[in-house]
Amino acid sequence: MDKLKDIKALLVTIGMPKAQQSDLCALTILAMADLTNSDKYTDATNDWIRIHEVIVFIRSNYGVNYAENTRETIRKQAMHHFRAAALIEDNGVATNSPKYGYRLTDEFLSVIHQMDKSQMDLTRNKALKSFLNHHEKLVDVYTSKKRIRKMPVRINGSDYSFSPGSHNKLQKAILEEFAPRFAPGSSCLYVGDTTHRDMFKDESTLRKLGLIITIHDKMPDVVLYREDKDWLYFIEAVDSVGPMSPERVRDITQMSSEVKSGIIFVTAFLTFSKFKQFSEQLAWETEVWIADMPDHMIHLNGDKFMGPR
Repeated sequence: MDKLKDIKALLVTIGMPKAQQSDLCALTILAMADLTNSDKYTDATNDWIRIHEVIVFIRSNYGVNYAENTRETIRKQAMHHFRAAALIEDNGVATNSPKYGYRLTDEFLSVIHQMDKSQMDLTRNKALKSFLNHHEKLVDVYTSKKRIRKMPVRINGSDYSFSPGSHNKLQKAILEEFAPRFAPGSSCLYVGDTTHRDMFKDESTLRKLGLIITIHDKMPDVVLYREDKDWLYFIEAVDSVGPMSPERVRDITQMSSEVKSGIIFVTAFLTFSKFKQFSEQLAWETEVWIADMPDHMIHLNGDKFMGPR
């Protein structure tokens, strides 16, 4: 499939993200250009086309069978990003209309028309050179947006950044709001990021305390150590799963069987409503901290803290 290879190479050249350099995306472009493997690139067109017709074209001309229920996949993985990169445009009708369709933009069609002789040679494919001059590469746009959306956080005096999302927002609150209030002077020994499980790990101190990480899935989200009290805080940041349930406490207790320090189990939530959602799953003899009310703790510890104020 020479044309499939050509279009995949073109998608790389114009700076599409890795996920949009796939066979599915390249075949979608060929379908939108109405190009079979034996056609010349100058035969390419940019007539309006629906995703159903894209699927039929690919099946008929390239022998790849995408089921009808992959339409949403094609929309999300190909069309959405193609439109953001100015490769295609839609016809502006309601998205739930059977007449909703897409076509190649005139400028991207010109790039394809010039591929017969010049391929990706910028000195000869004037349309490709012009396209790159007028449009920022989508991979750069996405990288820039991702960088801007990162959440800065200080860990033991050094600057790091979390990926965006409510789970990491809560972890940031644990380090910046919970720790100064309820673990003053503590240092962070471990914290993961939703896209990088071991974003920060003080393996040397963890080993000295008797905690050797062998199965990362058993690690809590945040581990703090308060040296003056010799307390080790195991903290779960709960957004959708994973509170300090009896099973979770058991697993962490087994993992930390060599630890001599005092161990404190904490479940952290962003909001009180989120706490209520998981309250029946929480183990006794654990603590709860809610970021929305950072100055208070909920102690699931019987009469340990009972008494007049």
